[in-house]
Amino acid sequence: MREGWRVRKFWVAGGLGAGLMLCLLALLVIATYTVAAGLGGAAGRALGLAKGAVPAAYQSQVQKWGTLCSAISPALLAAQLYQESGWNPKAQSAAAAQGLAQFIPGTWQTHGVDGNGDGRKDVWDPQDAIASAASYDCELARYVKGASGDATRNMLAAYNAGAYRVIQYNGVPPYRETQNYVKTITTLAKSFEAQTGPVAPSRQAAGAIYFAQGRLGTRYLWGGTGTAAQGGRFDCSGLTQAAYHSVGIELPRVANDQWNAGPHPKRDELLPGDLVFFANNLNDPRSIHHVGIYVGGGYMINAPYTGAVIRFDKIDSPDYIGATRVTSDGAKALPGTNAA
Repeated sequence: MREGWRVRKFWVAGGLGAGLMLCLLALLVIATYTVAAGLGGAAGRALGLAKGAVPAAYQSQVQKWGTLCSAISPALLAAQLYQESGWNPKAQSAAAAQGLAQFIPGTWQTHGVDGNGDGRKDVWDPQDAIASAASYDCELARYVKGASGDATRNMLAAYNAGAYRVIQYNGVPPYRETQNYVKTITTLAKSFEAQTGPVAPSRQAAGAIYFAQGRLGTRYLWGGTGTAAQGGRFDCSGLTQAAYHSVGIELPRVANDQWNAGPHPKRDELLPGDLVFFANNLNDPRSIHHVGIYVGGGYMINAPYTGAVIRFDKIDSPDYIGATRVTSDGAKALPGTNAA
């Protein structure tokens, strides 16, 4: 990731030797499984958006329109918008889908709304696009309200396959594409939810730490992904990607995409294996410039910047934006990584 990380030059020094740190790491990795047994998957109930999960420019609108009907939530609406455009208000697909919510012109003409009350329905205006996405979701939910099963899942299925198919099959139709879409959005929504309780630990966390620990002392390489041609060297997100690849979880290449690979535990809920992120703007996850793997005790393993080596560093700094507890389903739900 960006060389802006150069400003964070925290060396593990002052009496904390490498041997002591490795012993501490071993204890913390064991603790990961101890805590996992105690929590047993008790994820918190979502009340709103996780801090910093949605870019500040859109957060209030997503929060407002995400409560338009009971079939949606702010987190679900955020997941749809992120899946559609990656928060790019100028996005346009080869199929002519346009704007933050990726409406095609015909659908926009029928379902677009004037979200900001300026007298115009503009597909390129994020306020109109967010309001229209929520309004369209709720309209679909009303169409299929008589179908059996979960109202949110039926609404998402109608979004993908059409309301008629949901009514025909009395629920989510047996189409692989539709079933994957429903799972993708409901899973991705967890990355945007505010948590009110502990976030279930990742069972692959210890393996990811083990991989990163084995690269301590390796020199940083901008753009490095650990290939033989690169001498096994990494940059920050290359290291985290490879660490989770080693335990069967495929993460995107860059840090600000890895941010959405699972729910976001609070600072006092961090567990070894969580990814920890640093940003230029703490209200905008698109400004994330660095990532490391938390090992406990306020420390992470990370590839800091050109000229440095993979090492332990403290996580507490002014640019710490938060953490992600990586899950296999969360990673698969990310745009470009989910199964077809």
